[in-house]
Parts: sequence; structure tokens; C-alpha cells
Amino acid sequence: MAHLLANLATQLSAQLGGNGDLIIERLATFDSAKQGDITFVSDKKLLTRLSECTASAIVLPSELKDSYSGNALFMDNPYVGYALLARLFDTTPNLSANIADSAVIHETASIGKNVAIAENVVVGKNAKVGDNSQIFANTVIGEGTELGNDCKIYPNVSIYHACEIGNNVIIHANTIIGSDGFGNAPYQGTWVKIPQIGKVIIGDDVEIGSSTTIDRGALSDTVIGKGVKIDNQCQIAHNVKIGEHCAIAGGTNIAGSTVVGKHCIIGGSVAMNGHITITDSVVITGDSMVMRSINKSGVYSSGVPAQESKAWRKTTAYTLKIEELFKRVKQLEKQLEEKN
Repeated sequence: MAHLLANLATQLSAQLGGNGDLIIERLATFDSAKQGDITFVSDKKLLTRLSECTASAIVLPSELKDSYSGNALFMDNPYVGYALLARLFDTTPNLSANIADSAVIHETASIGKNVAIAENVVVGKNAKVGDNSQIFANTVIGEGTELGNDCKIYPNVSIYHACEIGNNVIIHANTIIGSDGFGNAPYQGTWVKIPQIGKVIIGDDVEIGSSTTIDRGALSDTVIGKGVKIDNQCQIAHNVKIGEHCAIAGGTNIAGSTVVGKHCIIGGSVAMNGHITITDSVVITGDSMVMRSINKSGVYSSGVPAQESKAWRKTTAYTLKIEELFKRVKQLEKQLEEKN
């Protein structure tokens, strides 16, 4: 897969520096790149090492255009350049637009144009699959579920009944969409199951990682907004609503009926309490426990950073004495007030 550097500049809307007729065959990391490769620099620390780079070309910040004389593409955001190059050099296989003999498609299901359906896929009653979508092996599309155009559903995904999936959605392997939320009513020492009669609605341009679960709503719907990116092994509970263009890293758990605003970034292994609201443009760092609503945009953290085991044990021992120390401080403050 070879490209002229000038053509890459056009496709990335970048400024060309050097030889536009240079042939680029691969995308590589800064340290491993060699002749025929293109790499990128988004980390300012690497700017001091440009002379070490052996790539044929490099994507650099625009402000270096007048000072760098090598073969380059200049962009305001080189990391976005990397993302666009990765699309051009992507070798992820696509399915051929046909339907495997072993697929089971209900007679009432609607299948669009140029759809690829692999082995052992099941498409349920009254389900709809949009144009140009690809459904990989062993996936189940439940009764009444609607899948938009240009979607890519990887192997072993289960999408339950009556879910709505937008256009250009990617769902990775082993993910489950629309399973029952955790709804049970306590009664005389037992639990009475509450049927979950809402659904899951997923907007356009959403990507969902592997082995993630998104539960259907209890009464209202679980909603994933346009452009949301969800990593692997996340749990999104019933009635959760996630605003447009949020990014949620792996292992995050969001409890029921929580509302997350637009353009939020949620780090790995974050846990969110249920029935809270997170406003727009909030960043929550990894391993944080969010117990209350967040009403102001900004960066939020909790948890204890890793440290040497001996120091951690000492810190824990001190923590267990906080209540005792607090009482002693209050007593000392009272004694000082009495003396004054």
C-alpha cells in the first residue's frame, strides 16, 4: 500500500515539506521507522530528537515549517495526522458483500444493499440491517432491532430485541447490547424481578469496545449519544444517558440512571454512582469513584496512587487513626480558645 507524499498531504489537508514524489509504504513509530516509512511527533520531548529519526517523512507541528528542511507534513495537530494516516494504511479485513449459507435470517427481516453477513449470524423477526453494513460470524441481531448504514459488528456480538443502532457504528467482539438492567424489588427476603421494558438507542459514529455491556432501560431508554467512544469491558447500566462525543476508557462502570454530559473524558476503571448527573466537558481520571453529581466542568480525581508497599501500609495505618486525631485536634482547639 504505497502513497506519494504529496497525495498524503492532500488527503490530510497538511502542508507539504520536501519531496512530494517520495513514495511512502508504511506508517511506523518514531523509534522504529525506517526508509519507506512515515511517522509523527505529537510529544514535545521527541522534537529534540528529530535528527535521530530515520523515517522517510514525518508529520510535524505547523510551527516547525520554516525550521525543518526534511520531508514532512506540517499540521496543527500531528496526532490527528497520525489518526488519518492510520485509516489510509489500515489492513483490517472487510467482509465480502454476501450472505453466508449458515446465516439464519427471519423472513420478515429487512436487509439493505451491499450487506455482508457471515457464518452463523441470526437476524430476528422484523429486524432491519442498513446498507453497506458488515455483520461478522456468530452475531445475533434481535427481534425488531434496527441497525443503520455502514455499521461493522464484529464476531459474537449479541444485540437484543428492539434496540436502535445508528449509522457508521462499530461494535467489537463479545459485546452485549440491550441485556436486562439490574432491576429487582425486595420482597419478604426474596427478590422480585422487574422486567426491563425500555431499549438501547445508540447514535451515529459510535464505537464500542469488546466485552462491554450496555443494559436496556427499565422504563425509559438507555441512550448513547452521537460520536461516543467506549473502550473494552465497560458496564453501562439501565437508563444511563451519555452525551455526544464522550470518551470512556476500559473497565469503567456507570450505575443506573446516571446522566453524563457532552464531551466528557472518563479514565479507566472509573466507577460512577447511580442517579447522578455529570455536566459537559468533565474529565475524570482513572480509578476515580464518583459518588455525587458534578455540576462544574473541569478535571476530577480520587483514589490513592500506587507507592512502595511499606509506605502504603504506613499510610493506611495513619488513615485508620484519622477520627481519633480529629477529635484530639478539636479538643486542643477548644483548650486554646479557653486560655485566650
